[in-house]
Amino acid sequence: MRVLVAADKFKGTLTSAEVAAAVADGVRRVRPDAVVDTVLIADGGDGTLAAAVAAGFELIPVTATGPTGEPVATAFARRDNTAVVELADVSGLIRLPGGDLAPMTATTRGTGELIAAAVDAGCTRVILGIGGSASTDGGAGLLRALGARLLDASGAEIPEGGAALAQVVTVDLEPLRKQLDGVEVLVACDVDNPLTGPSGAAAVYGPQKGAGPEQIEVLDKGLGHWAELVAPDLRDTPGAGAAGGVGFAALAVLGAELVPGIELVLDLVGFRERLDGVDLVVTGEGALDEQTLHGKAVAGVAAAAKAAGVPVVAVCGINRLDDQRLRAAGIDAAYALTDLEPDVSRCIADPVPLLRGLGERIGLR
Repeated sequence: MRVLVAADKFKGTLTSAEVAAAVADGVRRVRPDAVVDTVLIADGGDGTLAAAVAAGFELIPVTATGPTGEPVATAFARRDNTAVVELADVSGLIRLPGGDLAPMTATTRGTGELIAAAVDAGCTRVILGIGGSASTDGGAGLLRALGARLLDASGAEIPEGGAALAQVVTVDLEPLRKQLDGVEVLVACDVDNPLTGPSGAAAVYGPQKGAGPEQIEVLDKGLGHWAELVAPDLRDTPGAGAAGGVGFAALAVLGAELVPGIELVLDLVGFRERLDGVDLVVTGEGALDEQTLHGKAVAGVAAAAKAAGVPVVAVCGINRLDDQRLRAAGIDAAYALTDLEPDVSRCIADPVPLLRGLGERIGLR
């Protein structure tokens, strides 16, 4: 029996690697003859860098600007002329000092610094995962790190963060374009929000970044002003609102293509090639729910495995999908931690033994 475990992280609890290790251990306990392989996956947010490195990319350490201006030790991953940059690892919520939210001033400058470092190292293809952003700056910080100049009425550079976007009078992109000449950018993007409005970056994602109603209004107006200066025809493009407007900056200025995150990661890790001879794929994430079905990692893994004729089961913390919806997504069965331990708090506190137990059930199926 050959099993391939390709599970996403259990957000806030376990990494992709930890989930895979626990499940694999459980399968081997009851099927010592089984050949169990693991592959790290992610959907473009946190974990994307780790997946690339596990797939053979070289980790290149970089010190860059965190979301509130402090230096952070981060990295990009490189193989040949391709670089993988994970916004979450440098400009994400996980990089806020003490977890203190900064909705008006957080910046994506560090992400731009990572891209610049990759380009300086000779990379001509950049894969940018943009999930988990701490800011709503329209990607302005990222662009400034790549050479763009955003000036106010007095000719001075504006401050960092989304609140300052309303002050922009002049946008000079010529230095950036020179630096990125000949560089292809692909953006791992799993949302279809426009830049502004009731479904835009500020309204939908601002609250999780700490923005109250009045702040959301300020940020939304700033993003609208920013769009009018840069590319007004792209403000309503699906995905423009991703990562606080980084999607817009990537489309409008970097000439990027927005691609579903899991599709990019599956290609990076050679997932389809690794399906050859596999009898069962185990995927999973913290919760199987409606969001799972809309471009999340589990759905992408299941679709790829199903296309190759390989059965798929899923592990999760909790399952909110009925059998019909699971099968429609290409998942033959789901195994939840709550099947073994109904107390969700215990599942969160000590998930590894429970995941091993699910691995044993899968091995005996």
